[in-house]
Amino acid sequence: MNPIFHALFQKSRYLTNCLNEVLKQHHLYSSQWAILYCLHKNGSMTLTQIWKYLNVEAPSITRAITRLETLGWVERLDGEDKREKIVTLSAQAEERLPAIMDTILAFEEEMVGSLTTEEQQQFMMLLEKMKG
Repeated sequence: MNPIFHALFQKSRYLTNCLNEVLKQHHLYSSQWAILYCLHKNGSMTLTQIWKYLNVEAPSITRAITRLETLGWVERLDGEDKREKIVTLSAQAEERLPAIMDTILAFEEEMVGSLTTEEQQQFMMLLEKMKG
């Protein structure tokens, strides 16, 4: 077996666990943050657009959106089609996003701080070369 995959999966789980610890102060989990960041970056989106963008199964996204809506982070609006729901960040989320982004940036810097800028660019290039 190729050891790259084991290392990638192990590092991915480690980073997710660390990020969950960091996000506790904002009462969020990494999976919730992924949705909030997706909406921040792309604007309002349908549930389908979100799960396709994040490569996550539809039921998982629906549950996460329901939870985020209950917590006041997002709002669901009717789309053009009655069955379609548009998800948007709430005013509360927009207000709290800068502090969360500061936390995320500090976390990211801590995680890749031992890599030079050139190594980070090289790593991104290698990831992009992988199929998928």
